[in-house]
Amino acid sequence: MKNMTKLLSDKEVIQKVLDQISDKTTDLGDQTWRESVDNYRSEKRFSTELDLFQRLPIVFCPSAALAKSGSYVARDVGGVPLLAVRGKDGVVRTFHNSCRHRGMILAEGSGNASKFICRYHAWAYGLDGNLLNVSGNEGFPDLDKNSHGLIEVETQEKCGLIFVTQKKAISDGALASLPTLISEDQKVFDYSTFVDEANWKILLETAMEGYHIKALHNKTFYPYGFDNLNIVETFGMNSRIVFPFRRIEKLREIPKNDWKADGMLTYVIQIYPNARLSILSNHYQLVIMEPISVSTSRWHVYRLTPPNTTVSIEDLERSKKDAAFVKDTGVEEDREAACSIQRGLMGGGNTHFTFGRFEKAIVHFHRQLNAHVGELSS
Repeated sequence: MKNMTKLLSDKEVIQKVLDQISDKTTDLGDQTWRESVDNYRSEKRFSTELDLFQRLPIVFCPSAALAKSGSYVARDVGGVPLLAVRGKDGVVRTFHNSCRHRGMILAEGSGNASKFICRYHAWAYGLDGNLLNVSGNEGFPDLDKNSHGLIEVETQEKCGLIFVTQKKAISDGALASLPTLISEDQKVFDYSTFVDEANWKILLETAMEGYHIKALHNKTFYPYGFDNLNIVETFGMNSRIVFPFRRIEKLREIPKNDWKADGMLTYVIQIYPNARLSILSNHYQLVIMEPISVSTSRWHVYRLTPPNTTVSIEDLERSKKDAAFVKDTGVEEDREAACSIQRGLMGGGNTHFTFGRFEKAIVHFHRQLNAHVGELSS
């Protein structure tokens, strides 16, 4: 991974991993953290978190999902239906996904359109959100079309991602320290969405530490990787966790100048508050975790080709094979564990979860989140 602001270079990461293997150590946080289980099951807390999602820059999708003029993505953020589209001028704009006549949703999912026509009464809007046409104009003699365009939401295209902020921001969030993550030549080759019966935070936490690798992934990821051997770096409100493969030790046999991270380790970047980007051997995976309810979350999963590839049939097959490997070597087990934790929340078995020094990235996440929730609640 190149040009990551304030983070170790690939060669520095490799050296540190090799030292950890030799010394049988791992990165440690500077504190333990007790997180109330009520913060995962309280409707009041969940409502505040939805409000926070509207007051922070939130990852909406990768820029590559809106590659051409007319490309659009429609989904909810913080419980609010939004519609992002790349205009004829190349600029991405995001609107409330609601017709200005009677409020019907204008678009679902993703696709490409020259304009958006409401299925209810055929009011039509341009890619810039302007109201183009009202069917039966004579029925609305006093309507000012200029004031009935779609309501726009602040949109920023940065770091290879589309960010939306619905209300006055209380923080720059992830953007305060985020470098470019996805390059212009990368392509989306797969997208999926599904729902799990677990709080959004529990689902994200599963990829924020490697303390569970041997126990949970004993027959899937562990044969290829290490248990509880990770580099954890925090930058701004974000974090980066390194998961090395056992084959990284082969690099001891070659000159340091020839070291490459490709195929030797996985970077998992937590983009505050609810997204993560995994940089894998032959593809990138962007996960956006959207809260539906206090105990239900929707995954939005984008898989992209790696940078500097031709996207030939052979390259694409390698990316697809890599994506299947990741799914089969731990993701399903992580999902099952998160849903099991959610079920356990319903009883009185715990008042708090205790995150130890092996779970540095999770502690960092909760420290930021609780500060923001406190700011909104005060």
